[in-house]
Amino acid sequence: MAKAKKLPSGSWRVQIFDHKDVDGKRHYKSFTASTKKEAQFMAAAWAAGNANERPENITLYMAVSKYIDAKRGVLSPSTVAFYEQTQRCYLRKVGETSLKDLTNTILQIWISEIAKDHSPKTVRNAHGLVKTTLPARKKPELYTPSDQDVQKLLTHVAGRELEIAILLAAFGPMRRGEICALTSDDIHGNIVSVNKSMVTGPDRIWSVKQPKTYSSYREIEYPAFVIKKMAGIEGRIIKATPEQITSRFRRAVKFSGVTPFRFHDLRHPYVKYTLKIFSTFLEMNTPKHCSKCLDAFILKKQDSSLHSCTQKSFNFHIISS
Repeated sequence: MAKAKKLPSGSWRVQIFDHKDVDGKRHYKSFTASTKKEAQFMAAAWAAGNANERPENITLYMAVSKYIDAKRGVLSPSTVAFYEQTQRCYLRKVGETSLKDLTNTILQIWISEIAKDHSPKTVRNAHGLVKTTLPARKKPELYTPSDQDVQKLLTHVAGRELEIAILLAAFGPMRRGEICALTSDDIHGNIVSVNKSMVTGPDRIWSVKQPKTYSSYREIEYPAFVIKKMAGIEGRIIKATPEQITSRFRRAVKFSGVTPFRFHDLRHPYVKYTLKIFSTFLEMNTPKHCSKCLDAFILKKQDSSLHSCTQKSFNFHIISS
């Protein structure tokens, strides 16, 4: 219950937060009555009647309407007319979705439907209006796994298929879909060719397709001990789907006792190699100019030009030991 305040006139006033405008300013609804209980009752009745209009309960269509109304005084009439036309023509179906239930998948399906019989400009304009209306995304608080985290996790999953998936992600790095689509034909010596990915369609069936972007095609040089883990496996290296990888990884993280993090976080550029013996050997045996390359390699694992500089030292140590 909101706190009631007695005014100099002898009346009682209760203020309840209503909303924030597009500039972030807070607005309150005020209720004044001759008695404290009456003012509180009026405020409670208003709050109960407006529960469905709270930000988490309003629909996308309502949110767009509120945005247009809030901006009506500062936008040109033609812009307002365009926004209202876009709302009428393209938001009728998806507009019924409440903001709390709105997902990227729903928006992607909506965009795909518009794109079937409208120009790219129309699609961009419709998406732009919705993007402007939606609340800003909050930056997630992510944890970057340490060398000790990854090493402890690898010890926990040793001998399982998940161990290979973790090695490919942490030392490559590769994405879940790329790992699940990898076959023995993609491995040539210590080089792994990334040329496809496993994805799920609208029917929830997993299939292997070519990468979305040209930059996703790449060749990655792995340490010999990672390649050795895949020796003798024919066909698909990982038989699990990306969804199964995520599920098994979460369980492994939980039961291994490490600080929780996502499978994708294994690809973080600051995740270093986890086997201390390799780091110690390189510090003792790598020339100064190669040490600089090693530092850059650790900070930016995706730079394939740096792989060859350290790979010989890795291989040499494994063979000599």
